[in-house]
Amino acid sequence: MKQITIAVLALAAGLAQAQDTIATAIPGVAAAGTKIELIREGFDGTEGPLALADGSLIFTETTANRITRIGADGTTSTYLDNSNGSNGLGFGAGGALYAVQVREPRVGIVAPADKARTLADQWDGLPFGRPNDLVVGRNGNVYFTDSGAAPGARNGQHAHAVAKPAVYRIPAAGKLERVAADIERPNGIQLSPDEKTLYVANTQGEHVLAYDVAPDGTVGKRRDFARLAGWSKGDNGWSSGADGLAVDGAGRLYVASNAGIEVFGPRGDALGVIALPKKPQNLAFSGPGKHTLYVVGRGAAYRIALLAQGFEGRAK
Repeated sequence: MKQITIAVLALAAGLAQAQDTIATAIPGVAAAGTKIELIREGFDGTEGPLALADGSLIFTETTANRITRIGADGTTSTYLDNSNGSNGLGFGAGGALYAVQVREPRVGIVAPADKARTLADQWDGLPFGRPNDLVVGRNGNVYFTDSGAAPGARNGQHAHAVAKPAVYRIPAAGKLERVAADIERPNGIQLSPDEKTLYVANTQGEHVLAYDVAPDGTVGKRRDFARLAGWSKGDNGWSSGADGLAVDGAGRLYVASNAGIEVFGPRGDALGVIALPKKPQNLAFSGPGKHTLYVVGRGAAYRIALLAQGFEGRAK
């Protein structure tokens, strides 16, 4: 009996180890058997990963009201306290750290302290519901999503009316613009490497959405870019779970969804899925040469050494 028990435990351990590797190769992206390294669990709200110039990475613990840094050796430390519930992050000119913030909903600069300011906190007289993610273009345009009322608000528990879910742009020198207001739950947002396409994750939808970006930063009509394998029916109905987005130097798009990390070619062709022990929320490339994909979700942080190289023209 003892030998059988040991054998069963050994088999279980082997299965657990197998689940923490990439099962199937994704050509040009990941080799089969690549280890998915758990950095740590127990974080309090995991969002907004962003590469730092030294190859380390920061991400937001939204509920804990702080921004946390992951060093090259996997150690973690506090990067910024009292972050106003920062969620998505991006770097602008001169190292200004932009953040969408949920405690007092707004979009603005949170660091360095002498540059901290609010850029926008309402649309058409209504406060934002829950600013979710952002990306800062090389020309200074800030694109961000507001996923609408917080979960409690959808059950009539919100104390006041908020702006409907939407995608916005803040020009480098100009006034807040609403890009789109026809998305059920806009979530992650990203620009292609050439910044001619804006991608938006719709958590409640079946597809990642795309918009052509004009030279002046304005965007065209929405189109379906790629169908998500994560589209499935759960306790609250159908959802893809689409969340954070990342791009690599070859223009491939990486999407955190119910299925894991879904990878698409520049034309929206499905290339493969990286399954994870926990459902991912957001992701970003960092490390030497940006060959390491960091993924956060459900209180855990992981990193994966990939063949692909993250886009080096922006921090995100």
